[in-house]
This record gives sequence, structure tokens and C-alpha cells, in this order.
Amino acid sequence: MASNKVDDTIGEVSSRDRQGMRTGYTTGSTAAAAAKAATLALLSGKPVEDVTVWLPVKQTAEFKPLNWQIGPDRVSCAVVKDGGDDPDATHGALIYATVEWDSHTPGLTIGGGEGVGTVTRLGLGPGLEPGGPAINPVPRKMLNYSVREALETGKLAPDLDQWLAKQGLKVSISVPGGAEIARKTLNPRLGILEGISILGTTGIVRPYSTSAWRASVIQAIGVAAANGCREVILATGGRSEKYAMKLRPDLPEVAFVEMGIFTGAALKQSLRHGMSRAGLCGMIGKFSKLAQGHFQTHVAGNQVDLVFLAEIAGRCGASREVQEAIQGANTARHFADIAEAHNLQPVFQLISELVAEQSYRYVEGAMEIEAIMVDFDGRVLGRATSHGR
Repeated sequence: MASNKVDDTIGEVSSRDRQGMRTGYTTGSTAAAAAKAATLALLSGKPVEDVTVWLPVKQTAEFKPLNWQIGPDRVSCAVVKDGGDDPDATHGALIYATVEWDSHTPGLTIGGGEGVGTVTRLGLGPGLEPGGPAINPVPRKMLNYSVREALETGKLAPDLDQWLAKQGLKVSISVPGGAEIARKTLNPRLGILEGISILGTTGIVRPYSTSAWRASVIQAIGVAAANGCREVILATGGRSEKYAMKLRPDLPEVAFVEMGIFTGAALKQSLRHGMSRAGLCGMIGKFSKLAQGHFQTHVAGNQVDLVFLAEIAGRCGASREVQEAIQGANTARHFADIAEAHNLQPVFQLISELVAEQSYRYVEGAMEIEAIMVDFDGRVLGRATSHGR
């Protein structure tokens, strides 16, 4: 039975709220819903209009499967990935589940098809070994639970495990267009190729939540460690990461991590993985915050302190007039322009030294820290190392 969808890669989802208030569902929840629906249809020979799945947050969610293909031994259907108001690259993608009897392989087998990435590097976490599909542990549990729940409605045998030991069931998750979507994510850097990851720890996507971003930073450091790196370069953004790679051509690509606003979390994770050295590469905005010991540098959490920057300029010989101009600056970049115009280049070196010292103190001297400040053209403005005395 076919649905009225024309495009098998993009589904229709509710319109987004500019206020960013509507929650959505993870790829893990979406895949579990598709798998449960396909299993129910395999048992009955008929499509289902909607399906309910349990989420890790101990609540249920309802999904509407579509694009059915039903045969006697094999069923496929899709569910639209609805990320709510979160700016999610997978929003609107169709997550397909194909469920089929498999008498040759006992038990319940979960795998990945087209558009689900293949793991090629160590360090991504349990259950994500090289050569396997990028289906994370919690989504894998959700898939297992949802499919078994569907099988139990069919009352196939008093003991489902015993029954599955004789008549196996194969579940394959696919995402048409997933390889293209993955190019907008960190998957290629993490060694997950040709598709997206099936993700989610709660089952719910909260609008503009930073949890997934932070998790990807933690995962990237784990990949670096598993691939033999004992030094990582933590960049505050994509542009600074690109410049850092030019400054450190001796390091492999996997050693570079775009940490964004999560400096503290990145440093702690580097410690956990036994790194001996961490380099921080960033621009004046983030570095001005790190120099004060703020290790979560989101603009909403702490804004650029222009009074602090004026004091730094004063320590480097700025006149009272210039300090007042700095206090009235619009942005950190405006501060940098004022400093350059008045030949106050030493402020950048001093800020870099403070970043190195604050970071070294943050890790309690357990790692050598280097701080490299660059401008928007990649020019090094300041560079300092702190490794104890």
C-alpha cells in the first residue's frame, strides 16, 4: 500500500514556531516508531494508522507511519523525523524501517541501511565498533523494546526469546538522503561515513538545547584518544579550527575538535582520556571570557566584559582616553580594532597568557595548555603556553 507522498526523502512536518517552543523527537524515537509499525504490519498483513512508543523519559509519543510496502515476509514503512523548533539537520527526513523474517539468523538483529552512517573509527562509545551502523546505544535499546513489544501483541509463543531463537527477525533502518544530510553534521570528522547517526538519549528534542552539541564535542575527543592522540587542539569555532590546522600540520585531522562554547567540558574530557597537552585556538570574543575563567562561553551566560578589556589595555600602556573608548566599544572585535589602531598589540599576548594560565588552573596542572589567539584572517595575535613552574 503506497502513501500519497511523492518524495521519499522529505516528509511534511508541522510549521516551526519562531519563538522556538515546540519540542520534537530524536532520530532514535522516529526509528523505533517506524520499526514497531512495520513489525505490527508484518504480523497482521495490514498497515497501521498510528503507533505509540515508549520514550526513555518515561512517557509515550504517537507517530504516523507512511510509505508502506507490505509483503508476506517483509514490510517497510517510514516516519517523518520532526525536530520541533530545534535547528536540526535531520528535520523532515524520512526514517525507514524494514522488518523481515530471517530463519538463518536467530534472535532480533538490528542493522543500518542506506543513509545510516558506518562507523570507521574507534572511540565513539559502546556498541559503535568500526564496521557497524551508527545506531547509538539508547536508540538501539528503544528499537529492541519497541519491536519486541509489537511481537508480543501477536502472541507468537509463551516465551518470545525461545521463539526468536528459531525464527529470527531482522530490522534495518535507512534514511534516503542521509549521506547528504550527514555533510552538515560532525559525522565525517568522527569517522562516521555515508550517513547520519541514529541518536538520542531522552527520545525528545528540546528547542535550541545544547545537549547534542556538547555530546558531539565529548564524542570527538573520545575518537581522538582512541586513535592514539595525546594532544588535542580545541577550537572555539569552525574558522579558528581551520586556522589551527594550518598552524599545526604535524597533527592528524582527528586531533582537532571544534568545541564551541564548551571549553570546560572539553578540557575535562581531554583529562579523562589521558591527554598530556591541549591547545586552545580562538578569537578575541571567546578568549576575553576564558581569560577571566569563564569556561562555558555562551553569549547568554556571560557577555564580553569591556571593563576587564579596558583594564588589560591599561596594563599594556593604554591612556585613560583609550580605556574609556574600549569601555564604550560595541563588541570584542571593536575592542580589537581600537587596540590595533593605538598600537596595543601586547593586549592580545597578555590575554592569551591569561587564557593559558586560567585553563592550566582549571585542569589542576594535569595537562600542558597552549593558547593561540587568531584574528578573522588567521593571523596569530597571541600565543602562550602554561605548563607549571
